[in-house]
Amino acid sequence: MMKAVWRHLKVWLVPLLVTLIIFLLMRFVFLFGYVPTASMEPTLEQDSFILGVRVFSEIKKGDIVIFEHGGRLLVKRIAALPGETVDLSAITYMTTLGIPIRDTDALIVPEDCYYLLGDNTQNSIDSRYWEDPFVNREQIVAKMIYPAK
Repeated sequence: MMKAVWRHLKVWLVPLLVTLIIFLLMRFVFLFGYVPTASMEPTLEQDSFILGVRVFSEIKKGDIVIFEHGGRLLVKRIAALPGETVDLSAITYMTTLGIPIRDTDALIVPEDCYYLLGDNTQNSIDSRYWEDPFVNREQIVAKMIYPAK
């Protein structure tokens, strides 16, 4: 009798446990992302999906991250780390009149903040254009792991 109950229970218990494990992994470890624009081309094509990991070690220059900005999740590359100086004169801007966006030639990235750029500089709204050009470490929710860089 007990074997029959256990066998019947396994039919429901195993799929339930697998579903629970997948749910927990997707909620606390992994994050699926969507790239709706061409701002990260050629690295990430428009309308592609990416996978990020929420639990990650230090953030390095060149890492692609998923972060919160203006109530949305965005995908960009880390261009400058905390304490680094960003030379604005060396960065491409999308200005039709050649008017500088900022009245300074350099920015120093504050502690616990990052300067982010899209790979497709001609088609990316990023740190160059935001009122506050820096993204705080707390806004970064995942580091991209797939597709591999």
